[in-house]
Amino acid sequence: MADLSKYRNIGIFAHVDAGKTTTTERILKLTGQIHKTGEVHDGESTTDFMEQEAERGITIQSAAVSCFWKGHRFNVIDTPGHVDFTVEVYRSLKVLDGGVGVFCGSGGVEPQSETNWRYANDSEVARIIFVNKLDRMGADFYRVVKQVKDVLGANPLVMVLPIGIEDEFCGVVDLLTRKAYIWDDTGLPENFEITDVPADMVDQVEEYREMLIETALEQDDDLMEAYLEDGTEPAMDEIKRCIRAGTRTMDFFPTFCGSAFKNKGVQNILDAVVDYLPCPTDVDPQPLTDEEGEPNGKFAIVDANETFKALAFKITDDRFGSLTFVRIYSGTLKKGDTIMNAATGKTERVGRMCEMQADDRNELTSAQAGDIIAIVGMKTNVQTGHTLCDPKDPIILEAMVFPEPVISISVKPKDKGSTEKMGIAIGKMVAEDPTFRVETDQDSGETILSGMGELHLDIKVDILKRTYGVELEVGEPQVAYRETITKAVEDSYTHKKQSGGSGQFGKIDYRIKPGEPGSGFTFSSTVVGGNVPKEFFPAIEKGFAGMMDTGVLAGFPVLDVEIELYDGGFHAVDSSAVAFELAARGAFRQSIPKAGAQLLEPVMAVDVFTPEDHVGDVIGDLSRRRGMIAGQEAGATGVRIKADVPLSEMFGYIGSLRTMTSGRGQFSMEFKNYMPCPGSVADEVIAKAKAEKEAAKK
Repeated sequence: MADLSKYRNIGIFAHVDAGKTTTTERILKLTGQIHKTGEVHDGESTTDFMEQEAERGITIQSAAVSCFWKGHRFNVIDTPGHVDFTVEVYRSLKVLDGGVGVFCGSGGVEPQSETNWRYANDSEVARIIFVNKLDRMGADFYRVVKQVKDVLGANPLVMVLPIGIEDEFCGVVDLLTRKAYIWDDTGLPENFEITDVPADMVDQVEEYREMLIETALEQDDDLMEAYLEDGTEPAMDEIKRCIRAGTRTMDFFPTFCGSAFKNKGVQNILDAVVDYLPCPTDVDPQPLTDEEGEPNGKFAIVDANETFKALAFKITDDRFGSLTFVRIYSGTLKKGDTIMNAATGKTERVGRMCEMQADDRNELTSAQAGDIIAIVGMKTNVQTGHTLCDPKDPIILEAMVFPEPVISISVKPKDKGSTEKMGIAIGKMVAEDPTFRVETDQDSGETILSGMGELHLDIKVDILKRTYGVELEVGEPQVAYRETITKAVEDSYTHKKQSGGSGQFGKIDYRIKPGEPGSGFTFSSTVVGGNVPKEFFPAIEKGFAGMMDTGVLAGFPVLDVEIELYDGGFHAVDSSAVAFELAARGAFRQSIPKAGAQLLEPVMAVDVFTPEDHVGDVIGDLSRRRGMIAGQEAGATGVRIKADVPLSEMFGYIGSLRTMTSGRGQFSMEFKNYMPCPGSVADEVIAKAKAEKEAAKK
């Protein structure tokens, strides 16, 4: 069995363009995994292997690679930075033990860094920080460290100080060893020399070193006492042990700096991963749950001798067939073993499994707790978040929760023959990406694709065209509106049908009222005296719940409604479950308009970065888009403006922002909540929905 203390499962995450993929590329080069470094801007990096990634210079899907450094095995996942693909970060963090948060030396803590940091906090993933791009104009290591404190509320533990800045940046001082690492200008990572601290930095190094030692020793009272009483500095191993302990509990985050592109400072990161990030057995074991998803007090202990427990965290389809990416928490898995999918209850034999190197693979015969592997060609309809386990010991690992899509487009194939091809392709893509949904509009017969943003859907259409050869006609983006009610009503509905043979009869008296935001649909019954027999309650609930998908205003799903059944009537012969279900459906149509039906629109938390001289234009434009400005904050290179803006007003925003800011503005947005639509907007949406319905009938 492999020694788990020598394993590091880590992810690299950051805002768009902070240098994640370049950092991953340098790690692979330094560990001897690749011999030629590929650059993102040339479309040649190892982990961005999709055509769309190479062209756009962005990461779209997370890619896994394995490498070795100083006798330790790293499983590294390079994740996307763009907000539309946050699901890739979320699901990667779910199965990782540690992470490297990369921040741009000039951009600092950017909007997407905050989202990813929040996800990592939720998943309780220990991290080290790498402040990258210190060779760029406007880079400032100390400013970024301050932002990590102020914006993220985190405690950065500064481990190195930069030597020089911007064009002058040439190396770093390691505070623990008081040694300077200085790289030459050849751009080769191995060309560095270790020297003494530059004379002009000695005082600063001592000041930061003292802060480092004091913070680290807070993890061990005895060492701290000795240090404070007589100034005895503990041995280096003891200090590192304290830093490792504090990193694991997220009391602080060891912070490094460098320039991945120029190959400066990446070795320190690799050493820090070995020294400070946890191995699989250091991390709190994953909780197990019951079928309802409630924790049952048991855990998946990371041990190769336990029964097999694993989580499928990503499904992809590549040129070799379908791959199920799996993190093994307990036990071992051998080729030919039979495993069970806890979600479906089905079992199957493992034919082939492999270790991934971006889009290449190395075949494996066995894997064990702590490994991240891919199983080839699974047939039991495995989806992201499903638990795989030993059939003799069925268990369920804590599931993943994915955000709901907020934007839709209608598509249809350009030629009739491609309909089936499109259906198969979209089926595969939905299995791969839980935030990508598909449905067929009943009235028009159109296929509706839903996702997290314009870029998300743009990429999906591109993949359909290139990977699957399906040319599509794409409609305008549609906003995922919702409906709700604003007042409580008490009502009664009787469903009666008599047409030869036994009839249908069901009478229900009920109250409908608005629920708490985010509560969805809740049904309760307070019927006494048997006026409606208990066996019909599920049918009544099913009838109401089935109507929640299509509201009365414009046919959008209905949110946050409480229904209480308090009385009714039944017929000994004519009443049936079907009759009561139909009564509930009729009741919904009858009462929702009386309960003050209202249209809701998705509101986005928008984060805009603009140079200072364009702040007025940007704020004015956001206000015209019905945006509420939530705050602004001046940085070294510009101003960040936070606002809440309806999604319907944000289509094509990037074009306007670039025009306003001479191409220097950036923005990101994510779904925040649903808010009532203003009357004029609601009237327009409802009228459009009715017109589309009429057109579909013709």
